[in-house]
Amino acid sequence: MSTSKVKAGQLWSKGKEDLKKQLIELKTELGALRTQKIAGGAASKLTKIHDIRKSIARVLTVINANQRTQLRIYYKNKKYLPLDLRPKQTRAIRRRLSKKEASRVTEKQKKKTMHFPMRKYAVKAEA
Repeated sequence: MSTSKVKAGQLWSKGKEDLKKQLIELKTELGALRTQKIAGGAASKLTKIHDIRKSIARVLTVINANQRTQLRIYYKNKKYLPLDLRPKQTRAIRRRLSKKEASRVTEKQKKKTMHFPMRKYAVKAEA
């Protein structure tokens, strides 16, 4: 069983199986500490429980981040992207017309601009 805090920097280099193994170890250690606490353990156990919980969170964070990067690679050139991998932005921005949609012009408007272009005026400069 591990006795010190888990460093996040060390976790990034570990593989998926190592992380899962470490997670199981931490959870069993947490369970043991909780039973000791109920049985009437010392106050130092409370800080140990805190450290173990935070270590579990670190391991899970690394696992989830790695999983998300793998999913991003998988969906890179696909037509659709899962909702949680899409950019969050704001609701209004997400519903806004795309650049392509906004630049489209109707047939009537094309004819109108072609037959009646913007008039050009020559302005005489004051001396």
